[in-house]
Amino acid sequence: MDSFQVIYEDNHLIAVNKQPGILVQGDQTGDMPLSEMVKEYIRTKYQKPGNVFCGVIHRLDRPVSGLVVLARTSKGLERMAKLFKDRKVEKTYWALVKERPEQDSDTLVHWLIKDKEKNITKAFSKPNKEALRSELKYTIKAKVNKYFLLEIEPLTGRPHQIRVQLAKIGCPIKGDIKYGYPERNKDGSIHLHARKLSFVHPIKNDITTIIARLPNDQVWRDFGHLS
Repeated sequence: MDSFQVIYEDNHLIAVNKQPGILVQGDQTGDMPLSEMVKEYIRTKYQKPGNVFCGVIHRLDRPVSGLVVLARTSKGLERMAKLFKDRKVEKTYWALVKERPEQDSDTLVHWLIKDKEKNITKAFSKPNKEALRSELKYTIKAKVNKYFLLEIEPLTGRPHQIRVQLAKIGCPIKGDIKYGYPERNKDGSIHLHARKLSFVHPIKNDITTIIARLPNDQVWRDFGHLS
């Protein structure tokens, strides 16, 4: 299975659908990150000698699948990074959970603290001087067999935000043992998928909406009729 599929490309940006298990940016593991894989794709496709520019704008956690936008130019990187920082990118995620949330749809507000040494985030229900306010909206989109599909719009961009906020309401994501799901997925993935991004293109100024198809595993395939 390919590590990623290109789903959008222009002179300044390239958007790919990342498979779970792939790092977006290099870390201490030394594993090949998505950014280097996309560089190689650009180098080969356009027969570019020497260094190829591929800037990381935002990240997905390693076990998460879905949409990642990278920059092919420094102008694209700078302007897209500002759109993300200013919360001018509409983000939609899909997640599978076994426990049904109390409400069909709701807005969750928690205060999060990231423990960098343990790479885990803690959620609090009340303000905490060290914690960052975190907000997301969710809607129950479907139920197939024993799993509920939640459509999620994060309104802030905190580390592990969706994972820890859903766990805090008793709905950990399938496979996410770090945040309380009882068993891991065999491939180490979790059933969280970056489904859609929508933004005003920072160079072309048109509304750009990009959608990433679901991974090809059996549990996701059960929800294929929705995609």
